Amino acid sequence: MNDLASAGVPGRPLWDAPAVRAALRAAAPALAAFAAVRLLGLVALAVWSTANGKDWHTLLSARWDALWYTRVAEQGYGYAVQLPNGDVHSNLAFFPLLPWLERGLSALSPLSPADAGMVVAWLTSLAAAWALYATGERLHGPRAGTILAALWAALPVGIVQSMAYSESLFTALAAWGVYAVLTGRWVWAGALASLAGLTRPVGAAVVAAVLLTAAVTLWRQRAGGVRLRAALRAHPGMLPGVLLAPLGWCGFFLWVGARQGSFTGYLEVQGDWGNGFDGGTAFGAFIWHQLSGPTFAAGLALLVGVALVAWLYVHGVRQGQPLPLAVYGATVLLLALTAKGYFGSKPRLMLPAYPLLLPLAAGLARARPVRAWLVIGLLAAGSAAYGAFWLNGSGPP
Repeated sequence: MNDLASAGVPGRPLWDAPAVRAALRAAAPALAAFAAVRLLGLVALAVWSTANGKDWHTLLSARWDALWYTRVAEQGYGYAVQLPNGDVHSNLAFFPLLPWLERGLSALSPLSPADAGMVVAWLTSLAAAWALYATGERLHGPRAGTILAALWAALPVGIVQSMAYSESLFTALAAWGVYAVLTGRWVWAGALASLAGLTRPVGAAVVAAVLLTAAVTLWRQRAGGVRLRAALRAHPGMLPGVLLAPLGWCGFFLWVGARQGSFTGYLEVQGDWGNGFDGGTAFGAFIWHQLSGPTFAAGLALLVGVALVAWLYVHGVRQGQPLPLAVYGATVLLLALTAKGYFGSKPRLMLPAYPLLLPLAAGLARARPVRAWLVIGLLAAGSAAYGAFWLNGSGPP
């Protein structure tokens, strides 16, 4: 199951009602574990916020980026704020799928756009957990799938999964999109990649997973003497899927460019926010500043964290992680670690990089159940405490 060839074997339609019901029953323990971890985080946040004189609901639905998404849902694009230093922050920096869903859900229900965003996050975080279970189960068995979903919930910044942010929506689309590639459902893979590309800039990672996997699959078949037309016939839907995949990301990028009167208009909007990509120069300088000053311990911890992330990725690849997961994970990490801007947001930017957790899930699945769930319980408790502390403090911009 772990080789690339399995990714090109045509599978059943992704939406086969009896198969979906059976898959949901199989995933029920994983979804329950995920929900339990997230519920612990919400309870900790509610208790901490009450003691701190803050409203946990507001922290989840109406702070930081959630306000920008809500404004897009309510007013559309075109809003900008000019800071005292002259910088302009435009809401064109925010991709449209979450605001569209907020607007639609609030129009069909009594929910405000902000509450609709939180509902979308809660529901899509469950969808993401299901996709993670399906991925882990396919590669390492049901226990690994359940543990993978629980580990994702127990990440230190896991509380973001419950906020009116786009990370949960994106991870659900990305994880199911990559799973569709793994199972040879190319049209679904392309459609989900396109939707992921309308959700966050890192949607490019899902597009890369679809395109590179298709290219390598065809190249291997060509190297084996198979004609291109025959190779495409052997992988139904591959060509439409490949054509669909970049439409969302490219469409929004080009639309912002046309609106700004510049092909690189989206990059310029991000630049006005102080964001962009510099190959990791700014992040490296930030780490060096921490190491060379009174915050040496924090800098060292940050360096160890980056090294651990790199080790997890390399370890997963060495274990035979399938190409779509390896490409997707590498692209998410590359975009997160080479971006400049507010460095406190990097753990949140890496939240969708679930393939990093596969080696840990596989290892814990081989351990005794009591030991595995004790580890997950400790991680969940730490995540709950950190999430409550974080949102009552600086929080995720």
